[in-house]
Amino acid sequence: MTQLERLYQLNSFLLNEMPQYKKQALSFGKDEKNQFQLFRSLVNVRPPMPASFQFLKIQDEYLQAELRGKGITDIESLTAITEDLYLWQGDITTLKCGAVVNAANSQMLGCFCPCHGCIDNAIHTFAGIQLRLECDNLMKQQGHEEQTGQAKITPAFNLPSEFVIHTVGPIIQGKLKQSDCELLADCYRSCLSLAEKNGVTSIAFCCISTGEFHFPNEKAAEIAVRAVRNYKSQTQSKIKVVFNVFKDMDDEIYRKLFG
Repeated sequence: MTQLERLYQLNSFLLNEMPQYKKQALSFGKDEKNQFQLFRSLVNVRPPMPASFQFLKIQDEYLQAELRGKGITDIESLTAITEDLYLWQGDITTLKCGAVVNAANSQMLGCFCPCHGCIDNAIHTFAGIQLRLECDNLMKQQGHEEQTGQAKITPAFNLPSEFVIHTVGPIIQGKLKQSDCELLADCYRSCLSLAEKNGVTSIAFCCISTGEFHFPNEKAAEIAVRAVRNYKSQTQSKIKVVFNVFKDMDDEIYRKLFG
């Protein structure tokens, strides 16, 4: 089965499940690019609920083939900037390591905005619909929204990493406060502690809170590096840490910090 054939089947299943979107789906072209946009849009808005074995089989085959096509980067192929600390620019959904960190919102269910450019959307899209259901189960057990600075761990499903660690960073409205900085540092500590409790030996951090949450990039990077170094020093941890950046601007900021 080709990737386009898989998309046709997946989108047919999703539209039968959510018929309210059938009219909108007619505006998407029949080529692979358009059908992927339709697929991503539908899984982004799909509520957390189980799916059939057949759907999951086709979805998993499709996503794993897409990720192989994008190219998988193994942490073992990276060169450390300093002992156990790495800087890597790329798509975090293609990184093979113990855990990747997702910048989540307090609902912890992923981004519901179709094809949005945030990392939360990308991770949930390429992990598969199983991830939203897993997060929903965790949040129902908890009984309340996730607090800023805390973290939860789930399987990574179709991603090349073993786990996803979801953390809620501070949202900046107006002037940056000291409490915002402390909460961001808490995110890094919570993720590292949770990773080690689950036997994770390597973790990749995205630039938490710097996107939709408007934390200043340079300050966020300073806090990230300091929090990781302090954690490793205080706990004598040997966990490998990747600072993952996507934009050139963030790559330059981190290189200056390590330079």
